[in-house]
Amino acid sequence: MTPTATTTPTTPHPMLALSDEVAAALRDGAPVVALESTIISHGMPYPRNVEMAVEVEGIVRGGGAVPATIAVLDGVPRIGLSRDELEVLASHGDVAKVSLRDLPYIIATGAHGATTVAATMRLAALAGIRVFVTGGLGGVHRGAETTFDISADLTELGQTDVAVVSAGVKSILDIGLTLESLETLGVPVVGFGTDEFPSFYSRTSGQRAPMRVDSVEQLAAMMRAKWDLGLAGGISIANPVPVDDEIPADEIGALIEQALGECGQRGIHGKDITPFLLGRIVELSGGRSLETNIALVRSNARLGAALAVAWGHVS
Repeated sequence: MTPTATTTPTTPHPMLALSDEVAAALRDGAPVVALESTIISHGMPYPRNVEMAVEVEGIVRGGGAVPATIAVLDGVPRIGLSRDELEVLASHGDVAKVSLRDLPYIIATGAHGATTVAATMRLAALAGIRVFVTGGLGGVHRGAETTFDISADLTELGQTDVAVVSAGVKSILDIGLTLESLETLGVPVVGFGTDEFPSFYSRTSGQRAPMRVDSVEQLAAMMRAKWDLGLAGGISIANPVPVDDEIPADEIGALIEQALGECGQRGIHGKDITPFLLGRIVELSGGRSLETNIALVRSNARLGAALAVAWGHVS
């Protein structure tokens, strides 16, 4: 069955709490960039996580756009967070990892939740935001032919009208099968300035990018054409990690294989796999993977801000 499309509304959904800055920007038609919060609560240690979040928001502002970090606090979906709210996400001991299926429960129970790519996309769309920046996409996990472990990020990209800037699919996943799934879902996958699809920590993956675009103006025009044609769903924009910050694919691949083996030995599965693997890879790499993660998020934020500005010129 084909999922029902989730288009971006002209006014924010009444269940959302928008910060004054974000509300004013959306009202005035100013460029806005959505940012996820799982990377804050479940992707990096404190206080590096809150420092990173504040820095990334600053990069977006420096690029001429308004940052809208998205999370659920006390059961309320929030679009745009204060510094104190970022601190809660970064340091509170009970912040759930919230994908799309979890939103009703977290809202109903009045809990705190850090939103994944899928949940952030949906809330961004309900707020009227078209551009979203993250680190890496979820996808088809290795061994999914027996576990059926496939991220909701993919189905959300297939139905929600938001352009997602990432450094590709997380390299702990099966990148080839993820690209095949995105094709089935009708999601355009665009390499920004690259013919090869990047793999998060590395600029290479052994997989060709299905499409290549070299300017934000072309990306914005592609967004306009897609949605004007009534083709529902998002666009995946793969922005390779900067050359000086990447970890070569063969080097990070060996660490991933070791971490995956430990994951199996410990019986870790489901939504706990990705946080464990990313944390373990930080340990195995002596912290190098964390620095690469931060560098690619910075790079994606710069591209996302430029894209939001370009989108404002064609929308």
